Amino acid sequence: MTDFTMTKDADGIATITWDTQGKSMNVMSEQGFYDLDAHVDDALADEAVKGIIITSGKPGSFAGGMDLNVIARMKDSAGDNPAQALFDGVMKMHAVLRKIERAGMDPKTNKGGKPVACVIPGTALGIGFEIPLACHRTFAADNPKAKIGLPEIMVGIFPGLGGTTRLTRKLGAMAASPFLLQGKQVDPKKAKGAGLIDEVSEDPMADARAWVLSEPKIVKPWDEKGYKMPGGAPYHPAGFQTFVGASAMVNANTQGAFPAAKALLSAVYEGALVPFDTAIKVEARWFTNVLMNPSSSAMIRSLFINKEALDKGAVRPQGIEDQSVKKLGVLGAGMMGAGIALVSAQAGIEVVLIDRDQDAADKGKAYTETYLDKGMKRGKVTAEKKEAMLSRITATPDLEQLKGCDLIIEAVFEDTAVKAEMTKKVEAIIPEDCIFASNTSTLPITGLAEASVRKDQFIGIHFFSPVEKMLLVEIIKGAETGDRAVAKALDYVRQIRKTPIVVNDARFFYCNRCIIPYINEGARMITEGVAPVLIDNAARQLGFPVGPVTLTDETSIDLGAKIARATKAAMGDDYPESPSDEMIFWMEEEGRLGRKANAGFFDYDEKGKRLGYWKGVHDKYPLADEQPDLRDVQDRLMFSQVLEAVKALEEGVIEDIREADVGAILAWGFAPWSGGPLSWVDIIGTPYAAERCAELAAKYGDRFNPPALLLEMAEKGQSFYGRFDKSAAAKAA
Repeated sequence: MTDFTMTKDADGIATITWDTQGKSMNVMSEQGFYDLDAHVDDALADEAVKGIIITSGKPGSFAGGMDLNVIARMKDSAGDNPAQALFDGVMKMHAVLRKIERAGMDPKTNKGGKPVACVIPGTALGIGFEIPLACHRTFAADNPKAKIGLPEIMVGIFPGLGGTTRLTRKLGAMAASPFLLQGKQVDPKKAKGAGLIDEVSEDPMADARAWVLSEPKIVKPWDEKGYKMPGGAPYHPAGFQTFVGASAMVNANTQGAFPAAKALLSAVYEGALVPFDTAIKVEARWFTNVLMNPSSSAMIRSLFINKEALDKGAVRPQGIEDQSVKKLGVLGAGMMGAGIALVSAQAGIEVVLIDRDQDAADKGKAYTETYLDKGMKRGKVTAEKKEAMLSRITATPDLEQLKGCDLIIEAVFEDTAVKAEMTKKVEAIIPEDCIFASNTSTLPITGLAEASVRKDQFIGIHFFSPVEKMLLVEIIKGAETGDRAVAKALDYVRQIRKTPIVVNDARFFYCNRCIIPYINEGARMITEGVAPVLIDNAARQLGFPVGPVTLTDETSIDLGAKIARATKAAMGDDYPESPSDEMIFWMEEEGRLGRKANAGFFDYDEKGKRLGYWKGVHDKYPLADEQPDLRDVQDRLMFSQVLEAVKALEEGVIEDIREADVGAILAWGFAPWSGGPLSWVDIIGTPYAAERCAELAAKYGDRFNPPALLLEMAEKGQSFYGRFDKSAAAKAA
């Protein structure tokens, strides 16, 4: 079966319908392009056909974009000259869209040709919007849930099949930039207001048919003589200012760490200097440049292919029936508990929110009400939706209300004794088959499960703060956790539309195990006299959203001190003493607890705005006269995290390599351009990684010694995805 079919009617309209087989939403494949091309050729050659309509066979959507699995395979199958093969393949796709756009017009006079309309029933993203951009007029259904845009930049590439060139020439560089550089997506009415589409209609097909038969003018502005780019071309005074500003903005936002953003800007700038057909070649060359960069492959693999696989249950135990949650009990109505209640009610789950007294429980529920009120002000939430969501949350101190729950999530004070007491009380009330989960961020699950009489039903479900914004949930298996508990946790995370990773129990689990050394390395460098601004900027230039010094202030310094003391108490003589602990304890004694205290590594004004780094830290830790090389600072920050990821895989804390990379990016923003810590090692190569770690260990300490697994892989010249990628092994089998 083909993904594209065509019908011709008595009115002379050829309707090409896109309906990808076996998919709920259309995605473009290589074969799909060939099929579309054949139908366009047929319609243009048929004298009885007056015009063409391209639409979707999927109710409520046009297309979700290109099948990124195809893009991921393009380079691997490109032969001895992959860049040329990729460029040629991209240009063939461009030719199909250009054929739609020219529609048989005379190349010299622009006369003749057949009108081509696009009918969009709903969401149109990526190539699903690049096709409409090539058509002569676009009619979208009035579907407020639909999203229209070009989100490619979010997965490490950019719109490379005409979207960049056409949107820039349609709107101008300035107006196009949010859609190209930020991947902004809007509903149909806003898309029309922004100039992305032409019409929003109650009956887009009827309106498109009428337009096609009206003998409309179909020449695109950029194919007309005397075309001028909106806002000015680069050599125009106004355009010059736009491009200078855009370059500064891109570099400020990306710090030069994301290749796709720079390539996109180059394609726009260079393309604006030449005629349209040459601009398409410029775009194709820069698109090929990005596809050849290992960063794009790594980002596509982690942020699209592997994330999607995890979202769909790639690591779910087999043979366990659906475990969707019907009634959830949340123990503790503080910030974490309140956030968990919010996202659960949002997903349609009945929630019982427990705290010590009614006032505390009500305060937790009020968090959801405040969140919904903000949504109402932005027009995102109706009064009916607010009432329905709040009605799903029962705030109470009465544990008896937990009867009938099929999942409990404990989010009480981070103390083993407090959690044990609550576990025993609640298990005496809830059904015997109810799964009990702890939201602890640091305490080992196996130890917490000692308080449970049903250890096989005890599991960790670690949320990140703020719950409603963070995309990842870390599920932790204790020593005796059973498969049904894992399935329950995974099905629940799917219900609340977050991405899960499943890890085995160990101190700090996986995510905090990697984050804490990153923070500590930043603190340690301050004790060595390294300037905090150098440390933070080094991290930002690696692609991290914030540096370790800033992150410490945001998460609170006393929390770091508390974790250090608790870890030292638990590990005893095995605890690795660090100068960073001494500094954190000193900061705590000084009352500089971070942003929450308006005093930390930064000074703040009365409204909590950062004023600059606190110079007082240098009274105790003077700035070194000679600052270290940027590369050393960056490598210390990177390897402090990466080596923990390698050890987590080596020790079996991580069982699936995909979870290590996806988890790192979604949990703490690990350099997204790299695809994650293990993808980054694959980019630089295990031999170089082991060699560089040995250099860092000799210069800065044994914590940088390469683990045995890395040394073994370096000796064999292996990559992590070559050796451990379960998805690749499954496909091969």
